[in-house]
Amino acid sequence: MGIYVWGTGCGAAELLAQGLAADRIAAFVDTYRAGETFLGRPVWEPERLEGADVELLIVTSRASEEIGAQCRALGILEQRILFLKNAAWVVNRNDVCTAAEPVLGAELLGRLLPRQYLVTEPAALADSPLAGERESNDYVRLASLELLCRRLDAVPGAAAELGVFRGQFARCINRLLPERELHLFDSFAGFSSEECGDPAFQEAHCAATPEQVREILPHPQAARFHPGFFPNSAQGVEARFCLVSLDVDFGPSTLAGLRWFWPRLNPGGYLLLHDWGNPRLPGPAQALAAFEKEWGRPLPGVPLPDLGGTLVLCRQG
Repeated sequence: MGIYVWGTGCGAAELLAQGLAADRIAAFVDTYRAGETFLGRPVWEPERLEGADVELLIVTSRASEEIGAQCRALGILEQRILFLKNAAWVVNRNDVCTAAEPVLGAELLGRLLPRQYLVTEPAALADSPLAGERESNDYVRLASLELLCRRLDAVPGAAAELGVFRGQFARCINRLLPERELHLFDSFAGFSSEECGDPAFQEAHCAATPEQVREILPHPQAARFHPGFFPNSAQGVEARFCLVSLDVDFGPSTLAGLRWFWPRLNPGGYLLLHDWGNPRLPGPAQALAAFEKEWGRPLPGVPLPDLGGTLVLCRQG
């Protein structure tokens, strides 16, 4: 019997950072495998789980509804499935998971599972184009994104994201702002070694390509990809912006993003600084404090209670 982990992204890296040793994992499972191994362990396609002796399956992906259906089809007992990112549903899928505590221990399990609350949908979002996507992702982050995008009609400029990863957030921006150019900046090769010394976190962020991101965009013709390390990847880009998502996890890259994007953000536009309130990633908040000193005044911002601790900055002039 063994422990299996579904997902080879940042959720898997966080799982190891919380204390699960990689040598306890029999295999990782991923629908979209980027390689044969992850952190020295084999990566399986989901079909290989059928008939496997699963002691505990830990799901680190946010696609809990889809993965739950796949697990049922593969014959994996619900009692042996632990959803670490059990999205905003009335029923907690982990209520039936009896295998987790005996396998992981109460202390580690308590660190892995955050407290959850029922989120009531505002009437203004009842007919959202992101319906379904919000519930399988970060509800507060995506609902806030939609409300912000509704305020951009009079603000000129393109949209952008620095730190695209697999493109889930970029897909939402593209869906909400289909008429805007969407500039996507990412190394698509992880972080620089100077910024990230965690092998699991580094390897998790190498699992995407521009082609894979383009495939999931609803309006790919609007996308402009800028692969490479920022800000060198921005050379020749002359656009101004109405909306910017800045999600690069670490201080130096965040500071480079603020220096480049903030002067190019049109009045009335928004910059979403992801992980500003994330205690595990102090770099973005430190970078903002450094940039405000350079800029000469505080930037007006509103913190969101989303999973990553986003700070929404609004350019006044």
